[in-house]
Amino acid sequence: MAIHTLNLKPGKKIEHKGVKVELIGQIEVVYDRGNHHDFLLLSQELASGPGVISESTEYPFNFVSTEKSHESYNGVNVRLRYFLRFTIIRGLSANITKEQDIWVINFVSPPEVNSSIKMEVGIEECLHIEFEYGRSKYHLKDVILGKVYFLLVRIKIKYMEIALVKRESTGTAPNVYTETETLTKYEIMDGAPVRGESIPVRLFLGAFDLTPTYKNICNKFSVKYLLNLVLVDEEDRRYFKQTDINLWRKRDLEPQKLITVKDAQEVLSEGKKERRKKRKEKKKDQGETPEKEDDKNESSGSDDKVEKKEEK
Repeated sequence: MAIHTLNLKPGKKIEHKGVKVELIGQIEVVYDRGNHHDFLLLSQELASGPGVISESTEYPFNFVSTEKSHESYNGVNVRLRYFLRFTIIRGLSANITKEQDIWVINFVSPPEVNSSIKMEVGIEECLHIEFEYGRSKYHLKDVILGKVYFLLVRIKIKYMEIALVKRESTGTAPNVYTETETLTKYEIMDGAPVRGESIPVRLFLGAFDLTPTYKNICNKFSVKYLLNLVLVDEEDRRYFKQTDINLWRKRDLEPQKLITVKDAQEVLSEGKKERRKKRKEKKKDQGETPEKEDDKNESSGSDDKVEKKEEK
């Protein structure tokens, strides 16, 4: 149950022919701003008219069991948004409207099938490599693990790098607009490899602001992610191979808990007492006399007297 509060200044009143609230799911494309696509539209009447609003009023409302199948998204050329629109309907005067955006995320179950990626690429008689990634689908905080094998090397490789690329496509063929962004890029090998060498690959996705993979949302846009493997030779020629990966959002089963400094100190103190108790029990089982541990170090209250001898 949600509540919309209409704040009205003292002494002011509004004549209306009805008050309503709408839940709208909408896709906005940059190059077609005047033609929004509404894929969700629900309306609920809050007050019937005609009537007069003479004081601040609260309007409860509820959209029960409303499926929001698409996530909210803000991209370069497209935006998918959910928002509430409150409207006071008036006769001859213009309607009074107020919009409030809401952000929607969807959690999904782990994929039942998650096969590895294994491909062989190269240049005939010059270069032959095989790269392998453990899986093809990853959640947004996952780690990509893989290896690159050099089966044939007859060109002088200077270095090798891997990049995570995001590609946003809007529109339908033949009018498709594509925006490509390299989210990260780093070297995984420096120097010339030899035949039979294996280079490990490890990429932590949690360090980046990622979205799930979106496939043809309402025939308006798609978002996909690619791993780009690039080799550069001594003449600065670049050899690359791109591989699609699928990203999905995982629900955190155990949310992180915040504790105070005092609570942390108590936990550490309890741990020390437990370890001390276990040491005493262990010595007792071994037949040794446990050492007595003083809670406080005794210090003598009297000052030490130092005798000074004069050298003659």
